[in-house]
Amino acid sequence: MEETPEEENTIAEKEYSNNNDKRKLSWLKVFTGGLFLYIFGVFALAATRNTNIFPTVVMLGNFLVPITYVAFFYQRRHLSKLDMPTTAWAFFYGGLLGVLAAATLEPIFLSQHPLFYSFEVGLIEEFAKILGVLVIAKRCLHDSEMDGLILGAASGMGFAALESTGYAFTAFLQSGGSLSQTVLITLIRGVIAPIGHGTWTAILVSVIFRESGPGTFHINYKVIGAYLTVAILHGLWNGLPEVLSIFPLPVVNVFMGQVIVAAAGFFLLWRRYEEAKKLQIERREKGIPQEICWK
Repeated sequence: MEETPEEENTIAEKEYSNNNDKRKLSWLKVFTGGLFLYIFGVFALAATRNTNIFPTVVMLGNFLVPITYVAFFYQRRHLSKLDMPTTAWAFFYGGLLGVLAAATLEPIFLSQHPLFYSFEVGLIEEFAKILGVLVIAKRCLHDSEMDGLILGAASGMGFAALESTGYAFTAFLQSGGSLSQTVLITLIRGVIAPIGHGTWTAILVSVIFRESGPGTFHINYKVIGAYLTVAILHGLWNGLPEVLSIFPLPVVNVFMGQVIVAAAGFFLLWRRYEEAKKLQIERREKGIPQEICWK
């Protein structure tokens, strides 16, 4: 019995939906495969004491969660034509330029006041992390909020990966070559990585792209507001002990404060993502083409 055109369309839609669902889960394969290699590398390093593989193991551990985070959002780019090379370059430039810029600016502008210090770090690092995206965006028409969100996540996570690698190396030196200390720092930084840099930069860059026109960037009160918001979240995350010392309430502690900061960041990112999807649909309905960044 032959199928009607309506039944054929229904079958095609189901197949597309199933394939799309499988693609959205491929980030999990990235994580599990990388985690297996990291565990294998740690055991190999502990068994052989071969210092030549130490940098490989440390970088694998500290890049695993950031890359998985970027893959998660990239596979949910919806109607965006943002390609993988552009996203990878944002990860590279965002991390490298961000770390170097922050390392240069912080000794110049940071004060020694314990309360202000963390917020000053937030202002500097949230500025430094968007430099790589600005470099990449010269090849884009950068007026798609979804593209900004993904490139921002990539830039922030590139920064987080390099920063965590530095923390792990410092822990290794300060502990006299303790592998357990290095692994502990890597695990802690890996768990908190999605809460911080990638989320904050994704929020900021998505707003920058949304407010900008093709070929030019617009800095208005919404962009400034987004920048100050993510800088405050960054400062609160780093400086909660000092901030909470102003309000000596027994029911408030650092852990609960960090949970609230993390929840606020994820909520704002979710709002930006839902808005970005809505704007993509509106662009398609209006016949506005979705440009390819890397030409």
